[in-house]
Amino acid sequence: MENCWGVPLNAPACMERHLDTLQYRKDGALLLGASTLSGRSWLGSIWLFKDPLKAPNEAFCTVGVQAQAGVVDTCWVSDREILVASDSGAVELWEVSESETAMVSKFCKYEHDDIVTKVSLLSGEKQAVSSSLDCSVKIWDLEQKTVLISYQAHSGPVMCVSACPSNENLFLSCAQDRRLLLWDRRNSKPALRIEMGLLHCSATTVTWHSQKEHVFAFGAENGIVGVKSLQKQSDSIQTSAVHSRTVTGLQFSSHSSPLLASVSEDCTLAVVDINLSEVFRNKSHKDFVRSVCWSPLNLDLLSTAGWDHQVLHHSICLDKDADTA
Repeated sequence: MENCWGVPLNAPACMERHLDTLQYRKDGALLLGASTLSGRSWLGSIWLFKDPLKAPNEAFCTVGVQAQAGVVDTCWVSDREILVASDSGAVELWEVSESETAMVSKFCKYEHDDIVTKVSLLSGEKQAVSSSLDCSVKIWDLEQKTVLISYQAHSGPVMCVSACPSNENLFLSCAQDRRLLLWDRRNSKPALRIEMGLLHCSATTVTWHSQKEHVFAFGAENGIVGVKSLQKQSDSIQTSAVHSRTVTGLQFSSHSSPLLASVSEDCTLAVVDINLSEVFRNKSHKDFVRSVCWSPLNLDLLSTAGWDHQVLHHSICLDKDADTA
């Protein structure tokens, strides 16, 4: 059943222009987070598309819901639960009904004092970590709907956190204080500063290797992308000027030799190998590219979303040039 705009009644009438986040579910369904970053109030919404190729056309969404503020980031907690970072300072948990005809709020907690920049699920899937422009990092108990602990190790706005996919005690954070921290919750002093060599700027995004607990990648405000092994000395860091402006998102693929995808405010997507050699680049976006995610059903497919209201799907073929679908 649809309204007069052709949009399903279980979704908002219109999607906001700026797409800040997209995340694939294990079955290949695509989650979008949208915001309006102009006017007297900032609005946001989240949308689920069973067919990713139909996004962001509202008429083809499976279900959607209007958020109380702009949607900065999302992550899947389970096949039905979605954790949301809000620019209001709230962390929200939404649940898609079993019939996928509605999204229901499970909690909305205003524990941060500024925009929440990132949410990341810890590997045990019962806790999550959030970062904020209020300089804090918080650990959440999702079942109890409460903050377990708040850390204040950064002296500047925290731009990103990333939970280790194989160890629930480990996560990374980066902030505008030019520090990148490795956290181990088993230690009395959980935060350890990672030396970044000659990188004289702040990291803006960070992500773990998809298979190796000791390897991570970061992107910086000057467009540099780096890969670091925690088992080697500080001078082992690899960096490359992959982009010309701030890196906004990173994700490793699930290949046996994973590729690293990055997006940027230079409006491009780049894919590099573990040695940071470029294997693919796409310049089709017309505004900041804000999010990138590899398909769980096709190792060679990834998708991007940006402030130009485009969702683009890219096939990565290492033997020949690939085109955007």
